[in-house]
Amino acid sequence: MPVMNKQILLASRPTGAVTPDNFRLVETELAPLAQGEVRVRNHYLSLDPYMRGRMNDSKSYTAPQKLNEVMIGGTVGEVIDSRNDIYKPSDKVAGMFGWQEYGTSDGSVLQKIDTSVIPMSAHLGVVGMPGVTAWYGLNNIIAPKSGETVVVSAASGAVGSVVGQLAKQQGCHVVGIAGGPEKCSYVRQDLGFDDCIDYKSADLPAALKRAAPKGIDGYFDNVGGPTLDAVMLCANPFARIAVCGAIAGYDGEPLVMKHPTLILISRMKLEGFIVSEHLEVWPAALRELGILVATGKLKYRETVAHGLASAPEAFIGLLKGRNFGKQVIKLI
Repeated sequence: MPVMNKQILLASRPTGAVTPDNFRLVETELAPLAQGEVRVRNHYLSLDPYMRGRMNDSKSYTAPQKLNEVMIGGTVGEVIDSRNDIYKPSDKVAGMFGWQEYGTSDGSVLQKIDTSVIPMSAHLGVVGMPGVTAWYGLNNIIAPKSGETVVVSAASGAVGSVVGQLAKQQGCHVVGIAGGPEKCSYVRQDLGFDDCIDYKSADLPAALKRAAPKGIDGYFDNVGGPTLDAVMLCANPFARIAVCGAIAGYDGEPLVMKHPTLILISRMKLEGFIVSEHLEVWPAALRELGILVATGKLKYRETVAHGLASAPEAFIGLLKGRNFGKQVIKLI
C-alpha cells in the first residue's frame, strides 16, 4: 500500500503580512528509495523568522523560496528506511526537509544527533541553528569582555535567550529587550538577565539609558528599525553590533537608520552575518551548547504546535511575537 506524505507548499508570495492563504496543504505518494537514499519520518519542524524573508522574490543572501514547493526549514526525526551504508533505521537525524511529514535524502544533508540526554526538539533550537547563531554573533563579532554591557533584542526568543545567557556567563551586564511584561519577567527571572525592557510600553532610549548607565558596548540585533536606532544613541565608542535579523521589516516596512553618523562618531562596528556561511564553527559551538544544556547551565523554552496543518498559523504567530522561545511543530 502506498505511503502518502503530507506537505505544506508556498502557494503565493505575501503582500505585507503573511496569511494562511499563502500556503497549501497537499498529499503526495512517496516513491521507493533509490540506492544510497535514506527516508526519515520527521518528528519536529522548525519555524524561524528568516523564513519570512525567503518568501519574498527579492534580492537576498540566497535564492527565494520557490512557489508550489515544500516550505523550507529545519527538521529532526528518525530514519525509517535506508539504502545508505551510513544511516540505519532508528538513527535520529537533523536535516532540512521543510514542512512535510517525511523526508528523502542521499544522506549528504543529514546529521546524526544524540537524543539520550538532550531532547530531540532542542536540536532545532538551543543546540541547533539558533544556538549556533547566538554563539557566533556573540563570540566572533561582539567579543565581549567581562564587565561590559551587552544588549539583546528579541531576548525571549530562540536566539536572543542564548545570547544573553552566554554573555552573563562571560561576566557581562546584560539587558534584554522583549515584548510584554510576561516575556520580560521570564528574561529577568528565568534566564538571569540583569534587566529587560518592554519595548511595547517603554520610551526605549530613556529606558536603555537607565538599564545601561555605563553605555552599551555590544548589541545583538534581531529586529532592526527603531530598536537599533535607540541602541545606537546609547552606544559607547567602539561598540560592536552583530546584525542577525530585521524582524521589524519582514512585512515590507522600511527600515531607515536615523542616526548613521553615529557609526563614524562612535567608531562603531556593525557586522551582518549568516551562520550557515560559518560551518567551521558549528562543531565547537554545538559541543559547548550541548554541554551547557545537559548540565543545566543553559535554559531554554519552546512553544509547541501540534500537527503539520498547524504550521501556517504558528508561523504567523511567530512573526507577531506570540511564541515564547523556540517555535516548533510536533508531528509525532
